Amino acid sequence: MKATQVKLSDFSSPPMRAFHLSWVAFFVCFFGWFGIAPLTPLVRDEFHLSKAQLGNIMIASVAITVLARLFIGVLCDRFGPRRVYSGLLALGALPVAGIGLSHGYASFLVARLLIGAIGASFVVTQYHTSAMFASRVVGTANATAAGWGNLGGGVAQMVMPMIVAGFLALGLTTAQSWRLAMVVPALLMVALSIVYLKFTQDGPDGNRGASQEEPRTTLRPGKTGTFLAAARDPRVWALAVIYGACFGVELTIHNVAALYFRDRFHLSLGAAGFVAGLFGALALFARALGGIFGDRAGRRFGLRGRASFLGSMVLAEGVFLTLFSRMGSLPLAIASMVVFGLFVHMAAGATYSVVPFLNRRAVGSVAGIVGAGGNIGAVLAGFLFRGGMATERGFLWLGVAVLAAAGSSLLLRFDASEEVENEPLLSLDRGADKGLSPAE
Repeated sequence: MKATQVKLSDFSSPPMRAFHLSWVAFFVCFFGWFGIAPLTPLVRDEFHLSKAQLGNIMIASVAITVLARLFIGVLCDRFGPRRVYSGLLALGALPVAGIGLSHGYASFLVARLLIGAIGASFVVTQYHTSAMFASRVVGTANATAAGWGNLGGGVAQMVMPMIVAGFLALGLTTAQSWRLAMVVPALLMVALSIVYLKFTQDGPDGNRGASQEEPRTTLRPGKTGTFLAAARDPRVWALAVIYGACFGVELTIHNVAALYFRDRFHLSLGAAGFVAGLFGALALFARALGGIFGDRAGRRFGLRGRASFLGSMVLAEGVFLTLFSRMGSLPLAIASMVVFGLFVHMAAGATYSVVPFLNRRAVGSVAGIVGAGGNIGAVLAGFLFRGGMATERGFLWLGVAVLAAAGSSLLLRFDASEEVENEPLLSLDRGADKGLSPAE
């Protein structure tokens, strides 16, 4: 039965084992995905990259993830998250390690493009936690797992320059050091691939056979969902726009922050990586807060409460992102980045407190479309930073776009029957898993 509590000290029950391993796997994927980002100044100097080329590399890093997230959502609906995640980790490790073989702009661009596919790990994480937790806590579970996983991006900003420094201390050249540094996340991904396959299961009741058409992890009995069923619902696309405005911004900041602070405020590679890492470090708690408050709004006001809370977070994000773009001193820039980053992560968490309730027969496909929306947002944002426009002006226009996207929350409407179907009585949720007590 599904868990009705996110009990962090529990490592033995199938739901909590899946919860812990899914966020750790996502953390490692995010670490590998953005491991090269804080090392970009070294790559730029070695390959003599122009601003346009750097912009193309940034766009490539998130572009393929759009297709990967759509595709992997369907795979999860068909085969279950356990084998899908394990395979993604193993295959994704190849381009992460392989980027070290690059010796020019073209080969580096291709490697960065292929690495972006591991961003689909987010969909598997959300699918797995959605399958394991009851409706009253699924937003909290989704947001916490995703937030702790996203922390990998912030840790990469801080740790990868240290790994490079360690190789430099051993006498290696700069070119050798950044290449060998990328082997570290690749090895972690391979290890997690084996662990995930061995220690998780697809749903509370067991694993799914490859030949089974009916998944055991669907959120409600009945025929499995399809991509078309999810795509017909305009609310799914509205949520994709919103996710593009929060997660898309998050990806953009991960890609450009270290370079921005190094160039604009003349920080060292390590200092710029540390400052950029502060943004990612917010994922430790901020995304979880978005899911927690989204669940509370849902319990008190229904699905409309979840949608309203989400809209308010995106609106606040847009306001403070705009302010960040106007900061000319380092302390004010860091402070405003942290504030707007708080709302970015909370909005992303609140988004996935809504996702499981749009179509319970097609959770994987809904998660895939919405997740792809996040990357489409990052791709579009990337065009602001590849031309002659100053980076701070690019942030300003990005803030304006986020403010406009906040209006999409008005399209997230639910009728009375959906409220009854998706927000069952708390007493029913408490009985969903007698092995775990409900979280109050």
